[in-house]
Amino acid sequence: MEDSCPIAPADTAIASLGPAKIPSPLPYCRFVDDNFRVSMELDAADFGGVPGPCRAEFEVAGPRGNIYYDSSKVKVAIVTCGGLCPGLNDVIRAIVMECCHNYHVAGVLGIRFGLQGFIEAYGYEPVPLTPNAVSDIHQFGGTVLGSSRGPQKPEEIVDALERLNVGMLFVIGGDGSMKAARRIQEEIARRRSKISVIGVPKTIDNDVNLVTKSFGFDTAVEKATEAIRCAHTEAIAALNGIGVVKVMGRESGFIAAQATLALKEVNYVLVPECDFDLTGPRGLLPSLEERLSARRHAVIVVAEGAGQKLLPDTGARDASGNPVLGDIAQYLCGEIEGYFRSRDMPITLKFIDPSYIIRSVPANANDRVYCGFLGQNAVHAAMAGKTGMVVARLFDRYVHLPLDLVTLRRKMLNIASDYWRSVLESTGQHAVTPYTGDPSVFCPV
Repeated sequence: MEDSCPIAPADTAIASLGPAKIPSPLPYCRFVDDNFRVSMELDAADFGGVPGPCRAEFEVAGPRGNIYYDSSKVKVAIVTCGGLCPGLNDVIRAIVMECCHNYHVAGVLGIRFGLQGFIEAYGYEPVPLTPNAVSDIHQFGGTVLGSSRGPQKPEEIVDALERLNVGMLFVIGGDGSMKAARRIQEEIARRRSKISVIGVPKTIDNDVNLVTKSFGFDTAVEKATEAIRCAHTEAIAALNGIGVVKVMGRESGFIAAQATLALKEVNYVLVPECDFDLTGPRGLLPSLEERLSARRHAVIVVAEGAGQKLLPDTGARDASGNPVLGDIAQYLCGEIEGYFRSRDMPITLKFIDPSYIIRSVPANANDRVYCGFLGQNAVHAAMAGKTGMVVARLFDRYVHLPLDLVTLRRKMLNIASDYWRSVLESTGQHAVTPYTGDPSVFCPV
């Protein structure tokens, strides 16, 4: 391991509730040795270090030959938190089916409306989740359990888990939810309770640290390309037609970048990681004017968190503690219209915002398969007594990651990467958002 690498084997170790001594009830399996590790070369920046090669070892996911719990006596709870994302119901279904059909647990409870469902004052009673109850939920978007944002006291949540006699808690959510799961696990450890806390990282923005691709992202990109195709159709149907599409991406522009690469009809993609100016020699508006003069149409894809330096700080925060963003798309449309009006150059501008359509649809085939693996591996980990971790896919391997690592930072586009260079080659917007070519330049955290 390189000297500059800040990660040590102890940093990737997974906490356990105790030795696993009970033979697994799984009738057919290739069990994974609990000591099996996979070595991967990552970026030291993922671990808070100086950018550069960094090799780390991770515990491989999968069923263990011996488990910690007497599965016939353990009760399970599932909670979904934060915003909607394609695949939530698929993960819920996978966990329930694995728990009930293969491990024959005592029962599975669904916690209603996020972490609020643990708090008695809200009055949300848990609902029993059986195979029959969840058999068809993967055909629908959203989450059958409901969701919510905002912090709840870990002490009250653990009180509820103990009151419900829950032995395993599965938290499906994004960065904030994983931080909450870590606090819950810390409170459980402080009480020396025997409750496993397993996270399944969910974010439509694909911005969970270390996770190569989060579930729902593939579906989100697919639906975003449909909106971009419509914007392109509108743009080419009018003289000086401009199609503007807003996609999700508060701090990370992965959806915008991936959809741009997928469709090849985008002329400008604006992401949070790369600042841009509207005017001046490298300004978006003069470049757009040149584009219209030459080709008579243009398509712009803008992530919701892009260009925030151009907008006044709202000073407000949402229920999850995230800053409330200014509406860059509406601002951009107004600036475009004003710019060309001042030049007496007629344009036809169409604005499409598919954000809530994208996140509310059912998962596509690839995401459904992915969600199934995540749910099954999450159950295998919990049954083995693992806790304080998430199950994730790094490249093509399913591994266990400590909650401390996935909440260390938010994953962002590297604008000095070959990936971003490919985006710029596809759009041709080099003058507006240049590729630096400098491997020492990484996206801000």
